[in-house]
Amino acid sequence: MTIPKLTERFEAALVYATRLHASQTRKISGIPYVAHLLSVAALVLEARGTEEEAIAALLHDSIEDQGGKSTREEIRQRFGEIVLAIVDGCTEWDTPPKPPWLERKQRYLENLRDALPSVRLVSLADKLHNARSLLADWQQHGDVIWADFSAGKEKTLWFYQSLVQVYQETGSDWMTKELKRVVSQLCQDNLV
Repeated sequence: MTIPKLTERFEAALVYATRLHASQTRKISGIPYVAHLLSVAALVLEARGTEEEAIAALLHDSIEDQGGKSTREEIRQRFGEIVLAIVDGCTEWDTPPKPPWLERKQRYLENLRDALPSVRLVSLADKLHNARSLLADWQQHGDVIWADFSAGKEKTLWFYQSLVQVYQETGSDWMTKELKRVVSQLCQDNLV
């Protein structure tokens, strides 16, 4: 696989994502949300993803966090069908009201089982970064972090364990192994 050359399309996506998520911060740490988007894009590129996959990594939360269907259409117009298909595959919901947590997560897991390789890659990079952040936050702050999760500790950890299982069923690579390691540490440290 060749190393992708990043063009002005990636730069435009970076600016667009930064503007879309400008007022958003991460749970617990409060760091600017764009740090997460950059981390996910970096993981995709480190896995030798394409420019389209890296752009989708920057935009993977845009539809559900920043405008729903109108943002979806803007992504289509600005970045094309390939990027949109990947972002759609990583999106849990796009039309208010937001479905219940368990319903969203179960649907996400089911969709992931049959997802395109590009969707799997961006999703895996997203969940790996989230799990790493969760572990770091837990190590810094302890059990108080679970209060920031509507599903609580047990259901949140169940979701990450389920993700590991689905990713292992659909392939094995360094990110899958790293996610398994991080989730195992989270579960072991939290006695789940």
